[in-house]
Amino acid sequence: MSLAEQALSYVRAISPYQPGKPITELAREMGIPVDSIVKLASNENPLGMSPKARAAVEKAISGVERYPDQFDLIAKVAGRVGVAQSQVVLGNGSNDVLDLIARVFLAPGRSAVFAQHAFAVYPLATLSTGAELIATPAKNYGHDLAAMRAAIRPDTRIVWIANPNNPTGNFLPYADVRAFLESVPKEVIVVLDEAYNEYIPPAERVDTAGWLKEFPNLVICRTFSKIYGLAGLRVGYALASVEVADLMNRVRQPFNVNNLALAGALAALDDHDFLNASYELNRYGMVQIVAALERLKLEYIPSYGNFVTFRAGDGAAVNQKLLKQGVIVRPIGGYGLPEWLRVTIGTERENARFIEALEKAL
Repeated sequence: MSLAEQALSYVRAISPYQPGKPITELAREMGIPVDSIVKLASNENPLGMSPKARAAVEKAISGVERYPDQFDLIAKVAGRVGVAQSQVVLGNGSNDVLDLIARVFLAPGRSAVFAQHAFAVYPLATLSTGAELIATPAKNYGHDLAAMRAAIRPDTRIVWIANPNNPTGNFLPYADVRAFLESVPKEVIVVLDEAYNEYIPPAERVDTAGWLKEFPNLVICRTFSKIYGLAGLRVGYALASVEVADLMNRVRQPFNVNNLALAGALAALDDHDFLNASYELNRYGMVQIVAALERLKLEYIPSYGNFVTFRAGDGAAVNQKLLKQGVIVRPIGGYGLPEWLRVTIGTERENARFIEALEKAL
């Protein structure tokens, strides 16, 4: 018997997560200069990182010989969202906290519910524990909460919900999410992934952190990777009841967020000008790309994130033609959408480059 055959069967059955193609990889494959490549594949902030965060990271370099102390960032997050510090769990990106939740509540003989076309990490986190994954059909490419509620079984311990959803951009009205929470058995954890929360129009946002007082089975996940521009530093967090947060911290690696990430995130929270500029750039860029998709008569899914998913016909073929022009978008055949591509909203110049390349590719 080989070493691989001795590994857990449910681990061997997992398909690894496929990230967006890096710029350097495309440069090697196609012989295209790095500077001429536009990457709109991974929902990164085209403005980069906050100037205040950059300054904080540069200052923190002098202390990297010391182990990290999460206290200041936890205190800042807790104060900002209005929860106790004991309700905040930091992660090496929000993917890390999703994995922590799965490790606490899932195991062989248990199940988790998620929606078709939802974030690929939910199946990965679930299957890595040996739990059964229950996938419910999508409704207009997004979550069908009624179907998800009906899919809950006695052995179900987690329901995964992304709002807005990645990779489709759908948004669930908060009233519907709240009604779902009220209907779910109290022993079932509802994970509300709000990675793109800051891109929701301010008038439509709701203080979901305030729901934690009523729903101790609610866990909210957020990240600094998107609008805050810290994807490469890997820092996210979960908001949960004190009891659940304590359990997550028991399985968390002691130093799972490094010094530079802590410093950058702490400063980024206070850079309101950068946050507003990022939001506005995304809003205008969304109009620019959607207008082009409509002109090209391409179907698209209205998005509340910093990306748009559109039907390209043969998604893989169109994607390859874009790559040859030095434009990286995200094929999403792995999400059951082989005819569709997802494009991140970039700067005005990057968006124009994508639109020009797409016209040629079609």
